[in-house]
Amino acid sequence: MDALDLARWQFGVTTVYHFLFVPLTIGLGVYVAGLQTAWLRTGKEHYLRLTKFFGKLFLINFAMGVVTGIVQEFQFGMNWSEYSTFVGDVFGAPLALEALLAFFLESTFLGLWIFGWDRLPKRVHLACLWAAVIGSNLSAYFILAANAWMKHPVGYEVVDGRARMTDLWAVLTNSTALAQVPHVVAGSFVVAGGFVIAVAGYRILRERGLRVLPGRRSAQAVQNATVPMRRVPDMWRTSLRAALVMTAIAGAVVAGTGDLSGRLLHEQQPMKLAAAEGLRHDTAGAPFSIVPGVEVPGLLSLLSAHDPGATVQGVDDIQARYAKAFGPADYVPNLPVVFWSFRVMIVFGMTTVGMSVLGLWLTRRRRRGGTAKPVPGWFARLCVLALPSPIVAIISGWLLSEIGRQPWTVQGELMTAASVSPGVSLGEVAITLAVFTVLYGVLALAEGVLLVRHVKAGPELPPVENAPSGTVPTRPDEARLTPTLMY
Repeated sequence: MDALDLARWQFGVTTVYHFLFVPLTIGLGVYVAGLQTAWLRTGKEHYLRLTKFFGKLFLINFAMGVVTGIVQEFQFGMNWSEYSTFVGDVFGAPLALEALLAFFLESTFLGLWIFGWDRLPKRVHLACLWAAVIGSNLSAYFILAANAWMKHPVGYEVVDGRARMTDLWAVLTNSTALAQVPHVVAGSFVVAGGFVIAVAGYRILRERGLRVLPGRRSAQAVQNATVPMRRVPDMWRTSLRAALVMTAIAGAVVAGTGDLSGRLLHEQQPMKLAAAEGLRHDTAGAPFSIVPGVEVPGLLSLLSAHDPGATVQGVDDIQARYAKAFGPADYVPNLPVVFWSFRVMIVFGMTTVGMSVLGLWLTRRRRRGGTAKPVPGWFARLCVLALPSPIVAIISGWLLSEIGRQPWTVQGELMTAASVSPGVSLGEVAITLAVFTVLYGVLALAEGVLLVRHVKAGPELPPVENAPSGTVPTRPDEARLTPTLMY
């Protein structure tokens, strides 16, 4: 193992960790803004309670995402100076737009939203949140446009060993970016939807005194379930239904944009497509491999070129062509990782979307008189247990995307081995890798404790009807937070 290997591990660890917070921030921000919009339009109290409850979860996640994202910039100078030198003139514009326009829009209006409760008019306060949400999505667009340029470089020329931008519009409207942005953003909504579904499922179980894992209820759980509380009708069911709708719609967008991305891979990154399917040689009417030994004839050609008889390039033949075009080298990515990350992404993504469709079916009916049927306990448990599914799916997608591009950092222009800082030693990278890993582990623990504590506490609830004057009976596990303390 050399410095290059450790530098790749370090960037992979920090990037994957940071990306745990990015999709949740993007999707949860829109979800919270939707709840506040519903409160402003309907005046129903439970929408306000849900806005503040999920708003705090959103803020915890946003803060952690900002902290972990700063490290990414340091690594470009520490371990990847040759890469920074090559792409700096191209990346300067989209990353500057991300920082000066998108991030400042996001952070400024998010600050106004945090401190604007009871200080700003309701509509202005809501507009601040929507502006912050727009900023986070713009931020994602500019970063993903830069990332897409690495896979399909356009609008540039190489001068004195450096890429110089010649057309900013071409970079921002790169065909790869136009497919990747909606795919990743929709995936973020799936992650956020899965998170809200899990939280709602947990709160439904908790209010019934049920455990996440089936078992005999404890005496304390039975007591909690029987303490009289004046609840807002259907609060958690409403939250659950909204998240199920968001996840199902976003899942359909992910599938559609994934199909477009597959066609672009066929044209722009044939090695990644071949590696994802384990296809060794150029094949007309290429089959789609579900698992090794189980294939669907002609399906890969149909998906990648919309022609069941089209020829799809294979790993070995592409290797020979690349060696002839770029010189002798190993141009094959890690085949097992690329192959299985593609399947893990599909399986766990379909699990989440399928669960959302099932949930919409189970919660569709109402009793006579308009009252809603309760969410089945087994489905509430499933909601909680399925929380890791969308996270595993989106991380697997990034592994497929980035490892599948190897050995290139910039497709066809700059190889990873030529991107690392020349003066960095193995020991220096090992020390920083250890420090970042420990630091991120501590941050992960802090994040988990804060989120779990807030979810267990639940939202502020109204007092019991007909309670003695001056008393507000609460459950032992219910922490009451005033609007001031919430933000």
